[in-house]
Amino acid sequence: MKPLFKKPLSLYLLGVLALLIVSGAILSRLTDEYIILIAILGIEFIILSMMLLYVYNKYLKPISKAVETIEELVQGNYRARVRYQAQGMIADLNQNINQLARSLSELTIQEEMKTKQLLTVLNNTESGLALVDEKGYLHLVNRKFLSLFNKSKDDYIGYLYYDVIEDEKIQNTVQEAFLYEKNIKQSFTLPSDAGDRYIEVVSAPIFNERQMLKGAVIVLYDITELKQVAMMRKDFVANVSHELKTPITSIKGFAETLLDNKATNKETENHFLNIIYEESSRLQFLVEDLLTLSTLEKDDFQLKISNTNLSEIVADMWPMVKLQAEKKNITLNYFMEKEYILTADGEKLKQILINLVGNAISYTPDEGEVTLTIDEIDQFIRINVKDTGIGINQDDLPRLFERFYRVDKARSRNTGGTGLGLAIVKHIVEVHGGKINVESEINKGSSFTVCFPKELTFTN
Repeated sequence: MKPLFKKPLSLYLLGVLALLIVSGAILSRLTDEYIILIAILGIEFIILSMMLLYVYNKYLKPISKAVETIEELVQGNYRARVRYQAQGMIADLNQNINQLARSLSELTIQEEMKTKQLLTVLNNTESGLALVDEKGYLHLVNRKFLSLFNKSKDDYIGYLYYDVIEDEKIQNTVQEAFLYEKNIKQSFTLPSDAGDRYIEVVSAPIFNERQMLKGAVIVLYDITELKQVAMMRKDFVANVSHELKTPITSIKGFAETLLDNKATNKETENHFLNIIYEESSRLQFLVEDLLTLSTLEKDDFQLKISNTNLSEIVADMWPMVKLQAEKKNITLNYFMEKEYILTADGEKLKQILINLVGNAISYTPDEGEVTLTIDEIDQFIRINVKDTGIGINQDDLPRLFERFYRVDKARSRNTGGTGLGLAIVKHIVEVHGGKINVESEINKGSSFTVCFPKELTFTN
């Protein structure tokens, strides 16, 4: 809206003054009657001008200021205010306009806060989210969605979803969500530098209050860990069945032979009985390890905490591993800077040392060397077991602590292991709040390092 007066009123008054001067020049040549008439008209003109000036200052100028403020509000400037002093109804109008501006400003601030909160939630959720309108244009993608495809918002916002989303299964779920007006679910594999990731996509239609379709939301769930857990569970069942089957088959076969009196002599009979004994022992170790692992994984598992001297723990387990090493002529070394006292479960710590040192001896060739070192670094007590054994392939390291995972299955069974030792070690370390790490190189040996914090933080 244009202002009522484009020029200041003083210009008009100057015009009136100029008109009076010209009129005076004309009056000097007129008769008395005309002079009186023109004087009256001049007085009336002055009075009218003063009235106009009063009306302008009283009503028109305040209204003009109010109109300017309203135009600012319409354009989105909610900080605009009417600051012209007025009286009466115009003063009430100005006050209401200012109150309206304050309300709009507060609403805008609240809306911005809610938008930021919503975006914060969407960007920090573990699921990828994208919003598509009824025409197929993308209006929103969150941080997880972008990270899955290694792209930016500019690659998606404002584009048709089927032009910028390359995976056909995502496109199909959106199309079917629009077509059938119901949730559509599919899964696909997404290649990445860290390996394939398993993604589940759900496209859900969005309706307004009139139940009219207004768009769809795309939700991407990263189910890689669930897939891995399911795969590990499947492998665990298969491995347990296989590990149990071997000794049970041997025990049953040789027992049947003895029962059928097919043993030709006492020496053969004793040989069969020794095999049955060894296989039953192996079966016993397997069941005990399974029970130990199951106990460690229970939510209500409690450690038997006490002040444990590591020197005493080593002294208790050393004769067992020394005897094992002597059978293979392996040099067994032990270094400890000083005595260390840990508030921990002594029996579980002994189990860690027996497993790690025993494994090192089992996978080290004759005349090799195994070294146990206990020292401290920063805020941790460090236990290191290093050998000169066969080593571990780099591809096998990530799965080394899985149950029944064997780097060399035939060799592992020949050593009498159950395939659960390292899994048990890892669980014991974790419930003590510690960390375990392994470094290895084929044919050069392996190094297992366990770090316990000096101030232990237990997870049970």
